[in-house]
Amino acid sequence: MIVDSHCHLNILPEDKVGSLDEVIAKAAELGVTRILCVAINPQQWQEVLDLADRYDCVYASIGVHPCEDKEIVVTDDELIKAASHPKVIAIGEVGLDYFHFEKECAEEGGMQWQHDRFTQHIRIAKQLNKPLIIHTRNSTSDCLAILAKEEANQVGGIMHCFVEDLATAQQAINMGFYISFSGIVTFKNAKELKAVATELPLDKILVETDAPYLAPMPFRGKTNQPGYTRYVVEEIAKLKNLPFETVAEATTENFNRLFQL
Repeated sequence: MIVDSHCHLNILPEDKVGSLDEVIAKAAELGVTRILCVAINPQQWQEVLDLADRYDCVYASIGVHPCEDKEIVVTDDELIKAASHPKVIAIGEVGLDYFHFEKECAEEGGMQWQHDRFTQHIRIAKQLNKPLIIHTRNSTSDCLAILAKEEANQVGGIMHCFVEDLATAQQAINMGFYISFSGIVTFKNAKELKAVATELPLDKILVETDAPYLAPMPFRGKTNQPGYTRYVVEEIAKLKNLPFETVAEATTENFNRLFQL
């Protein structure tokens, strides 16, 4: 059994991957039997909740992505209500992303809105005792600092689509976070990331697709889907010189342990 620890089923293009029934069936054929569908804004919350209700194998995460419009502000009560659904197992995707905000980053206090959004989600995660799904891009030091300051270690979570260095991975692990590798680790030019995956202990690793984005080799450039998590597992098994079944079992156990499933 393999778990896709991060995807966006609600935005998969049916004209490219088929119906969701077909996507779920193909995933099962490839050994992917549990999927975490992640919402990135309030408009998607009900969509992912409906999918979690519709498919036994689908779980949900509720949050507001750091790149979503700064004008999107949700109350604690709104977030708590959505996240209280029995199949919501995580809070996020949330975090910091400075990549698209170069001008604001140069201004003093320019990214405070992202920081406020981030700390709110951490606060709610601790209140509900649910792990966090963390997105970070060009913001590693600030992201880790906020996680430490807000005592996110109380709930831990996932460093989603990890592309940072080994030292960053270790800092996150020390705060109770798992390191999740996407299809990027299969890319030929991802040598540094492959080295990180090789070095990390297997009991701290998760796998994901981030579908419909970041399809692994040999599907790079095409629309991703949950079944392709299998190819991420294959790559990590090759890097660690371990049997495929060992990595599949370990990453599934890690997911189940984190979310108490």
